[in-house]
Amino acid sequence: MSPVLAGVLQLLALIAALALAHRPLGDHMARVYGSKKHLRVEKWLYRAIGADPDSEMRWTAYLRGVLAFSAVGVLFLYLLQRLQGALPGSPGFSSIDPDQAFNTAASFVANTNWQSYSGEQAMGHVVQTAGLAVQNFVSAAVGIAVAVALVRGIARSRTGELGNFWADLVRGVVRVLLPISVVGALVLVACGVIQNFAGIHEVGQFLGGTRQWNGGAVASQEVIKELGTNGGGYFNANSAHPFENPGPFSNLFEIFLILVIPFSLTRTFGKMVGSVRQGHAILATMATIWLGFTALMMWTEFHHGGPAFDLAGGAMEGKETRFGIGGSSIFAVATTLTSTGAVNSFHSSYTGFGGGIETLGMQLGEIAPGGTGSGLYGMLVMAVIAVFIAGLMVGRTPEYLGKKIGTREIKLAACYLLITPALVLGFTAVSMALPTPKDSMLNSGAHGFSEILYAFTSGANNNGSAFGGLSADTTWFNTTIGLAMLLGRFLPMVFVLALAGSLAEQQPIPRTAGTLRTEKPLFTGLLVGTIMIITGLTYFPALALGPLAEGLAS
Repeated sequence: MSPVLAGVLQLLALIAALALAHRPLGDHMARVYGSKKHLRVEKWLYRAIGADPDSEMRWTAYLRGVLAFSAVGVLFLYLLQRLQGALPGSPGFSSIDPDQAFNTAASFVANTNWQSYSGEQAMGHVVQTAGLAVQNFVSAAVGIAVAVALVRGIARSRTGELGNFWADLVRGVVRVLLPISVVGALVLVACGVIQNFAGIHEVGQFLGGTRQWNGGAVASQEVIKELGTNGGGYFNANSAHPFENPGPFSNLFEIFLILVIPFSLTRTFGKMVGSVRQGHAILATMATIWLGFTALMMWTEFHHGGPAFDLAGGAMEGKETRFGIGGSSIFAVATTLTSTGAVNSFHSSYTGFGGGIETLGMQLGEIAPGGTGSGLYGMLVMAVIAVFIAGLMVGRTPEYLGKKIGTREIKLAACYLLITPALVLGFTAVSMALPTPKDSMLNSGAHGFSEILYAFTSGANNNGSAFGGLSADTTWFNTTIGLAMLLGRFLPMVFVLALAGSLAEQQPIPRTAGTLRTEKPLFTGLLVGTIMIITGLTYFPALALGPLAEGLAS
């Protein structure tokens, strides 16, 4: 079987699996977030944190819950790392330096999981399981909760209430993420992913000597790493490591985990607003961009550019032979079009255009299908922008699902769109202007610029993948990328929840003959075009200096 055919068959199998899971999982999440009943374990948790799950919150109270919970998470994870040297279950590892501890705490709480350290050489079992793995669950649940709050804002009228953050958070963990993770972890263990608490031991022969490895509860962390679109690996090699991702089936299963909740949330959206066809329109937009990027990436990486590519059957540098170009390309697009950041190959070794596809995927705002929750609310903000543009073109007051898009709503949506580019381009420009940060670049010229652009794109968009080559474990990059991750995560949530509150207070507008039908293919095309044009106008100059310049020169 040719490598190209193998890649296409993997893609078709993935699409079939996602299609089978879309309806049952989407309907299940709609029931979870629409239920008025509480499980016994949920009641225990509410009593433990002193929350009343039945009280409704306006957007300001909902936001305070998000920020307060996340701030406590940053503090707890920071202290856990700083105290690691005195904790049991830390096989000889010392405490983490302050700047790196801040970077890692910000990273995992912001659902970014950027790692400027080697997991197997820095983090013990307690930090990995009680700190990082816990944040993998709750940060993903926070993202879904914010998305659900925005959907309620669209669905409700004449009220500013968006639900209860604490109830949405607990239900997301208990009823959605945990059950899937238990089953998924068993599948990964069956595939060969390790699950133990072994200490450091020597294995095999390595260049005439032995190699030291430590074990860990990898399968249980790997599954939520992908399912929650987190991305932080137990090992430095991330999902390219055979202990995390042993073979082709586990690779395809992990890609499925990355995509299944973001795609299924479109069904949840349709059920909650009372029109499944509206969910289909959002799904079609996400799927169109995802499939287009995947096809373009596979073509780029399979393209023969010289004798070395001819012998290898494509651009095999930096890719694992057990996954091949097809499995690596599908994984790379899935992880950069979501907020996952997990890698099963070395992104810096992709072709110039391949690296540009990865970078552009994050710069879209990771909305195709995006992260758990963040993909849906990002796409809905883009839908607000699209109907506003359509309204300008036909001279009508824009509206979306019966809600008027006025001055306040479009200002909030515009602020949402501007936050991330300002962080990415601002931090990249300062890093290139100062003398010291450039010392961290492995390469010079266009590729070196791409290393820094990719790092801040990954951090501010809460992706977490690394282009490679950049030595990011410095005070400058730990601090600035940490700030980019926190601001890139929580500032957009402020505008999303404010938008949700504004929409929830409105009275529905009756549909007329002139109303834009947002469930039709025409709107899907308009939405895709709006996303690509806005992103292109924002980032094209920076991309031209990096990936595009490198690709045209090769």
